[in-house]
Amino acid sequence: MGPKRDGEASSSSSESSHARRKSSISSPHNPHAPHNPSQLREVYVPSEGSASPDDTMHRRPYTDEQPQASSSTQHRDLDFSADGIQPPPDGASAHANDENVPPEHGRSILEIDLENTVRQRLIDHKDWDRASGCGSENCNHGSLSPRPWTHRSYGSIDSTMSREGFGGRYPGGLGGQHGEGADPTHALLGDTVADGVLGGGSGQKMSTTKYLAKRHGIKNSRTMYLAYYIPIINWSRQYKWRYLKGDFTAALTMASFYIPMALSYASNLGHVPPIHGLYSFAINPMIYAILGSCPLMIVGPEAPGSLLTGEVVRENIKKGTSEDNDGRRNAEIAGLVTSMAGAFILVAGIFRLGFLDNVLSRPFLRGFISAIGIVIFVDQLIPEMGLARLAADQVSHGSCLDKIVFLCRNAGNAHGLTCIVSFTAFAIIMFFREMKKRLQSRYPSVAYIPDRFVVVVLSAVFAWKFEWDKQGLAVLGKVQSSGSLFAIHFPYETSHLKYASEAVNTALIISLLGFFESSVAAKSLGNNQGKKDSIQNMQLSANRELIALGTANIAGGLFMALPAFGGYGRSKVNASTGGTTPMSNILLSLITILSICFLLPYFYFLPKGVLCAMVSVVAYSLIEEAPHDIKFFWRVRGWSELFLMFGIFLTTIFWDLKRGIGVGIGLSILRLIRHSTRPRIQILGRVPGTTDKFTNAELDPANVEFIEGYLIVKIPEPLTFANTGDLKNRLKRLEAHGTGAAHPALPRVRHDEHNQNIIFDVHGVTSLDAAGAQVLSEIVEGYRNREVKVFFCRVPSERSPVWKLFITSGIVDMCGGRSHFVNDVEEALRLTELERLEDEYRDDERV
Repeated sequence: MGPKRDGEASSSSSESSHARRKSSISSPHNPHAPHNPSQLREVYVPSEGSASPDDTMHRRPYTDEQPQASSSTQHRDLDFSADGIQPPPDGASAHANDENVPPEHGRSILEIDLENTVRQRLIDHKDWDRASGCGSENCNHGSLSPRPWTHRSYGSIDSTMSREGFGGRYPGGLGGQHGEGADPTHALLGDTVADGVLGGGSGQKMSTTKYLAKRHGIKNSRTMYLAYYIPIINWSRQYKWRYLKGDFTAALTMASFYIPMALSYASNLGHVPPIHGLYSFAINPMIYAILGSCPLMIVGPEAPGSLLTGEVVRENIKKGTSEDNDGRRNAEIAGLVTSMAGAFILVAGIFRLGFLDNVLSRPFLRGFISAIGIVIFVDQLIPEMGLARLAADQVSHGSCLDKIVFLCRNAGNAHGLTCIVSFTAFAIIMFFREMKKRLQSRYPSVAYIPDRFVVVVLSAVFAWKFEWDKQGLAVLGKVQSSGSLFAIHFPYETSHLKYASEAVNTALIISLLGFFESSVAAKSLGNNQGKKDSIQNMQLSANRELIALGTANIAGGLFMALPAFGGYGRSKVNASTGGTTPMSNILLSLITILSICFLLPYFYFLPKGVLCAMVSVVAYSLIEEAPHDIKFFWRVRGWSELFLMFGIFLTTIFWDLKRGIGVGIGLSILRLIRHSTRPRIQILGRVPGTTDKFTNAELDPANVEFIEGYLIVKIPEPLTFANTGDLKNRLKRLEAHGTGAAHPALPRVRHDEHNQNIIFDVHGVTSLDAAGAQVLSEIVEGYRNREVKVFFCRVPSERSPVWKLFITSGIVDMCGGRSHFVNDVEEALRLTELERLEDEYRDDERV
């Protein structure tokens, strides 16, 4: 027996060295800890007296009567590596101290084996991820590998961010809807002003942002807000010299492509002096780099915005308030349009209307953009064929259809040299465009081929060398400003008010289209987050995009520039040629400024037909995606989307741009209202062979069964003033026909006895406003007046605003109290059956 006791004593001493105190997992003070840990952090502890794995997994419980090992034995048994777990000097295990163990459990029986004890102590301790036992408060040795415990974040320079929490809403400021402020000040002004400017409140008036920042040790919270709203403060501190090469290469490549495009947009679409197109690339990208939230997006003039601006200029020429050759006046009109578009967007950003980019649907955008592509392509054919002077007297202000008829009638009057130069340039650019598209996946360097720049330079050299301008070829001529270079002109002078009536509607359309296109580009490009070598903490925000684009266009309006927004194609070129940070925007602006200052004389012999050919390529790109969308909507039977797309397209082609987009916006808003105001309530049936499974009876009526005496209705969405107006009528149709698909003209086919118990499954009602609560209370009151029993299941918790509205509106009392609010449909069915039996028992007693 002696050796056996020694073995038991040795085993017990080994156990006691690792399991001196009972783990908090078995303690009632830690109710959320798992009773059966997943063993993901299980550690095997070697020791001199370690037993076999089978013995280790089946050790007997250790009691206080058994002998305990000495401190020296504990130190010897827990001799870990430097990165492992080591005991503190007192001889206890890594994180087993008296503060973590309730006094009443200090000398209880330990029922946890050696390995589980170590693991559970690591899990239970609040600093389990610093489990080195080195004694330092700021130890960063992980239990499995070293881990950093500080994080350098924008707005919190060298902030020590705690990693022991899970974030979450401030528990002291609960009571409002999800996302609302902690008090009226935060709800009205937002966390930025209330905390960053006013200093924030305390207690229940403290915002969740301030609570989390304070709890996790984030310093300089005001700088955090400043860096969020002025992103250059964030990304400039992260900028590295190795980014400069890629940004500069991308900016130079884009300049070679888009500086000639800007000249063409201004002269051919905007009907303003060409230099005002360059101003859009000189001013707007620099401001966007300061305020924009998408690092890869490049801001500049776009064909739709330039064309709409040109429409305003032409309207004023038609009315006689300006003339074709009055470049200064036309530039002032364009500056007014640009500034007003920027003002609309800026105001929308201030009032946080960034969600509006979801109003304009994809069919709307595709129909209008495709129509604009056709309009631009037809417009550019006139100067490409040398018919500009003839068209000026006949169809300069006509519709797209009028210009198509004009081209067909006057094709024989086209200028031969102009046609050759224009169509050759178009063919060359299209060839390289298709070649790049096919080869770029295999040979990314083809993106650097400056095909458009080469075409522009060669055509200008040939025009100068062979004197094509004397042979009737129209050239750009002297490119000069309507005043001194970069002259600032206030667009809202009283003398410009006569242009405002034409400008305001178009400016609103330009702002909507520009923001929508920029939003699509930003979402497609992303924020570069997650890439190993890129700017971090650049959070995309639709509201900040509105502010950045609005500020940029207001500044551009001071220089009478064309409207400028983010373009997906241009931004993809930036990303594919090495652009990484917003610095590429700044470098593009600097290159454009240098071009304005030093290269303007060299644009003199640039053929206008070549510029028109470049715009025609852009028009082609606007049209080429339409067949894909049409095929998709046809395949999925999206008839309403196809109707919207073709309606906008035909209205724009046969009427004009403004009416086309007006019709499109009107139809889109009607579709949105119809979609948002239609209740999506469902009638539920039980799945055969089950007692607790219910499904939508509208989807598969042959495989569900209705329950006699019950109407089970599911409301799968929040109830607001918008979608409760027709809720009563929809419920009546379910009561009369058992479905919402039947026409109201059909007489009642569902027997009235099947509507004696109404069960509402309101799991989807995550929010409820006062108007919705009023309608719902009227519905419940109507049922109770008809002696119909009403039950609700899966109502949000009693702390939720939905439940509070149920109580204050009287719905709970009208239903019969809290007992009529249960967890699921099956429980509601059992409760109704119990109440029926109770009613029958009372009736029998009376008899």
